[in-house]
Amino acid sequence: RLWWGCGGRMEPSLSLAEGQKRFSLAKTKDYEGHKKNVRTVAWNCNGKKFASGSSDVRVWALEPHSHSKDLELRGHTDQVEQLAWDPLNVDRLATASVDRTVRLWDTRSGKSQSIATSGENINLAWSPTADQIAVGSKEDIISIIDVRKGKVVRTARFHWEVNEISWSRDGKLFFLTTGIGSIEVLAFNPKMEKIRTLACHTGNIYCLGVDPTGKYIAAGGADAVVSLWDMDEMVCVRTFTQLEWPVRTLSFSHDGQFIASASEDMAIDISHVESGAPTHTIACRATVDTVAWNPMQYLLAYAEDARGREEGLIHVFGFS
Repeated sequence: RLWWGCGGRMEPSLSLAEGQKRFSLAKTKDYEGHKKNVRTVAWNCNGKKFASGSSDVRVWALEPHSHSKDLELRGHTDQVEQLAWDPLNVDRLATASVDRTVRLWDTRSGKSQSIATSGENINLAWSPTADQIAVGSKEDIISIIDVRKGKVVRTARFHWEVNEISWSRDGKLFFLTTGIGSIEVLAFNPKMEKIRTLACHTGNIYCLGVDPTGKYIAAGGADAVVSLWDMDEMVCVRTFTQLEWPVRTLSFSHDGQFIASASEDMAIDISHVESGAPTHTIACRATVDTVAWNPMQYLLAYAEDARGREEGLIHVFGFS
């Protein structure tokens, strides 16, 4: 069962062999518009458009025979470090910036609501019910925003480096990755009590993802390993070790069958989740900062830390 999505027809799941064949024949399209490198990409919940964050924010329509930009969103005064779409609304986007604000956008009109935060924001996540947003700062403070009220309603300061945050698919658990190689599992309630510490990696954990079925959580670390954890048992069931440099970003496919991860290897690894088998490698021209699978089909958006003519491009892999 898939927890999130805004309706529409999902592409049927592929087996390992089918995925290897499909991805080996897939083509990539480029989307051009940003002047500086893109830090973050994300798809809306029906997979028909995606957003990208740099020194500016852009929203792109996914059309079969076009890749013209849809909308530029203006309002932030500094770098946008992370963005995420409302899990239930195809037109609402949240962006977190080091300018000490979170903005909620209506991507139909381009208008936004600015919410002040206490620090320079580096990560952001929506609750599954879309009524709350968590935002993390460079000062390791997590602020919870009440979306309806449009303001921060509580904060929590942590005594370790917080790199990435996420809710479980049912909204009962809240995950933080740390600078000491662990995932902290908290109960999402007013006290945010710690339930468990998952000792995952030998160094910093930079990225985190919950698969669409709610079965697994994955973490990528400075040790160049992606670890996969069973959500019910809270045990590590396998690791992915195709990369040789610190893992910066990861994403599960729409059906949870495949996981993409990337680093400074100048390549994206796509592996089969259940077997751990390597499925495909996407060759890149620079370090990859962000990857995101489409929530409805096998399309992977990604952006590189490129220079020159490649700077500011977003790539979408998976077209036939």
